[in-house]
Amino acid sequence: MQRTPIILCIGGHDPSGGAGIQADIETAAALGGRAMTLVTALTVQDTKNIHSIEPTPPDVLRRQLAVLQADVAFDAIKIGLIGDPGFVPLLAELLAGFVGPVVVDPVLAAGGGFDLDGGRDLAQAIRRDLLPRSTLLTPNRAEARRLTGIDDPQGAAEQLLSDGVSAVLLTGADEAESDQVDNLLLCKGAATRTYRYPLLPHRYHGSGCTLASACALHLGLGMPLDDAVEKAQAFTWQSLQRGNQVSDGQWLPTRTR
Repeated sequence: MQRTPIILCIGGHDPSGGAGIQADIETAAALGGRAMTLVTALTVQDTKNIHSIEPTPPDVLRRQLAVLQADVAFDAIKIGLIGDPGFVPLLAELLAGFVGPVVVDPVLAAGGGFDLDGGRDLAQAIRRDLLPRSTLLTPNRAEARRLTGIDDPQGAAEQLLSDGVSAVLLTGADEAESDQVDNLLLCKGAATRTYRYPLLPHRYHGSGCTLASACALHLGLGMPLDDAVEKAQAFTWQSLQRGNQVSDGQWLPTRTR
């Protein structure tokens, strides 16, 4: 019997259920894992956009983490919405003492455009303090540019490798110009690998959370990076293909095996 990997998922709460912690829990469960969660922020959010964000009091987050760490051994960590640059030192401390795989999804803006960066302070804190301790970063092209200030997405991804992250999965659906999506996996000391998928017809809420959580789950099982990334992308594409629209906003993934 395959063991159940335990993934620590750190991110925000999305009341619509499309993204954030609920996406992490659904993804882990669908793939045979269990999600432990730290909620960095409550959001006022629907399927169209984030309207406001209320970060968790830092002392509460620190106490939650301390109690959880004393009780549970994690197989992998996934970090999504951080919500406040002030949380980054706590997360850096957590990663410094963790020996397993770490996946960071740099959530810097909502799909509807709401800015989650905090005037680039958060982007720079992620780049400086979290990337050197991370296994995989999963930005879309806009996020890669925002993290580095480099216009060329692949050049931005290469800079992020130089900043210390072991691998970058650069996703392309946000700027696809044809009926095909190209995602690029860049790893230190290895050739860039391209994954191609048909472009689905709708806009989706929670695709990045699903992908990063699926990567963390597979890495937590001890799967090689290439295999973990490939399986995670296939699961995400299928979840989007099976998705549905609950309002006139973005479509929501259906995360089932």
